[in-house]
Amino acid sequence: MATAYSAISSYSRVEIMHMLQEHPAVTISDLTKATGLHPNTVREHLQRLIEGGYVVPEAERRTTRGRPRILYSAVSGPDAPHSPIAQQRVREAAERGDLMRRVMPWTESELPDDAQHQLDALVEDLQDAGFDPIVDTEELTVDLTPCEHARSQAAHRDVLCAVHIALMQGVLSEAGGPLAVEGMLPACDPTQCHIQLTMSPAPVSDEASAAAYA
Repeated sequence: MATAYSAISSYSRVEIMHMLQEHPAVTISDLTKATGLHPNTVREHLQRLIEGGYVVPEAERRTTRGRPRILYSAVSGPDAPHSPIAQQRVREAAERGDLMRRVMPWTESELPDDAQHQLDALVEDLQDAGFDPIVDTEELTVDLTPCEHARSQAAHRDVLCAVHIALMQGVLSEAGGPLAVEGMLPACDPTQCHIQLTMSPAPVSDEASAAAYA
């Protein structure tokens, strides 16, 4: 399997991702001005991010004549655009997770299927990043310690953490389900990384709601 997270192994791509997460629907010219990189370099970085399923290009909708510009946005949350590449990765992760649980039934958790499939996708994505995630399905935490990214890019830790957390939320959103990233738990050691997830309550059906007021 190709390492998807190698798409952000370069800090220049991390910077680009950070800008796209903060300001969606921007052009190569916008990114060039913001980063100081050559347009061809920005194009190469964007292509890697698109291939990783983290960025989506879209033609600008125009009402005037002229060639529409290509706008780039990050796949990083519930309201972000969807990436066909990311969605395929999510489906494949869910299939592998279901197969593993059939072969090793003791790995089953009490989580609903959609939440479990979210974790399947998240764990695979993090493993591709070089992490060895430990998931606590009762406390809904993900332990990513030690974080080699924080060690190697200590001066840029805040940006790195913000980008990684948004990417994790993007994976959960692409998978669809009740889980979301709540945030990072505080730690004195910058190489310690514990992510807290949250699970939205199951929707109450019309029948159950009616029965409650009967």
